[in-house]
Amino acid sequence: MIKYLIILTVILDIYTIIDCAMTDQEKVRRFPKWAWLLIIVFTGTIGDIAWFVAGRPRKPGQNRGGRGRIIPPDDDPDFLRKL
Repeated sequence: MIKYLIILTVILDIYTIIDCAMTDQEKVRRFPKWAWLLIIVFTGTIGDIAWFVAGRPRKPGQNRGGRGRIIPPDDDPDFLRKL
């Protein structure tokens, strides 16, 4: 049982390192990408969880107040430009 837990942890570490390394620097949240890689490598599972919670970029529909939100017509510059 412990052998499977260790294998699962190693797979999660490898996936998280690859995910962080392939993410664009501009999309990484909280810290620079190099800092996230160090956190992931040196803290193990805690660093993996931290990356998924605080460092990984949000999906397009999950941003708070960004481009995914609905803007009323009187506040939308594209709509006002067309008038």
